[in-house]
Amino acid sequence: MNYLLIAALGGCTGLRCMTPIAVLCWFAYKQQLHFAGWRSFTVSIISVVIFSVAALGEYVGDKLPNTPARTAAPGLGARAVFGALGGVLLAQPLVLNVFVAAALGLAGGVAGAFIGWFTRTRCVAGFKCPDWPIALTEDAITIALSITLMHLAAVHSLMFAGNEGSFLR
Repeated sequence: MNYLLIAALGGCTGLRCMTPIAVLCWFAYKQQLHFAGWRSFTVSIISVVIFSVAALGEYVGDKLPNTPARTAAPGLGARAVFGALGGVLLAQPLVLNVFVAAALGLAGGVAGAFIGWFTRTRCVAGFKCPDWPIALTEDAITIALSITLMHLAAVHSLMFAGNEGSFLR
């Protein structure tokens, strides 16, 4: 179940690169997810602000006509990296293998980028409408799904609190 959660969060990263990490930082800041070691940077208000502003900037940038496709190398690479980062971060509170979590987050990020591109282009063509309302719907779906997945991660992490037997936490 937890690995599926990581892959789904990676899929959200494929839709909007910065939203899942911003939501993760908010959950860590509100102490609904607990991180230790180098992962504790997520608890900082500085991280919350930086990633939230980056997510807002991505929402604006996505609507601009000159924005490159999410499936182009720079955008796809960022989605893969941030998908993997989300997996690595959540591996600790969910007591998962960090390498498997990173791979699933990366794969989810790449798959989400292509699925999101395919769905968005087909919706625009099928509804015969401008791209803008579909993009706003995609934003709303990404935000809602990221919050839901982080809530599930917080609930599942409580089940594993105090478990010291994880592999490569």
